[in-house]
Amino acid sequence: MSTVNRQLRILVAKPGLDGHDRGAKIIARALRDAGIEVIYTGLHQTPEMIVAAAIQEDVDAIGLSVLSGAHMTIFPAVIELLKQKGATDIAVFGGGIIPQDDVPELKKRGVSAVFPPGSTTQAIIEWIRANIRPRAAAA
Repeated sequence: MSTVNRQLRILVAKPGLDGHDRGAKIIARALRDAGIEVIYTGLHQTPEMIVAAAIQEDVDAIGLSVLSGAHMTIFPAVIELLKQKGATDIAVFGGGIIPQDDVPELKKRGVSAVFPPGSTTQAIIEWIRANIRPRAAAA
C-alpha cells in the first residue's frame, strides 16, 4: 500500500530555548481549522524529542517554529535524526525569524519549505496541501 486514506498529520514543534510560541499556536490552529490533524509539542523541545514524537505519532511532516536564530543548527539536526531513524519520508518545513540568505542552505540540507515572517497561514496550508501526502502505511 503506497498511501493511506486519512487526513494529513503535522507535528508543530518549538525547538530550543525560545519561549515565544504564539506563531506556532496560530499555525497549529489554522492547520486544524483546515482539516489537518495537528500534534503540538509545546515549548523547549530538543531535536531528539521532536523526532521521537514525529515517529511515535506517525506524522507526515514536521513544522518547526524557530525565532532564536538557531535555525541553521536545529533544522539540520532534526533532518539528520530522521535519517538515522529511517524516517526520511517525514518532510520538514518551518518558519520564524529566518534570514532570506539562509533559506537556500536550509533547502540544500533537506528543509522542504521555509516561511518567513509575514507568511500567511493560507500560504502555509496551500503549500502543505500541494506538497505533503500521507505517508505509506506501516508494514
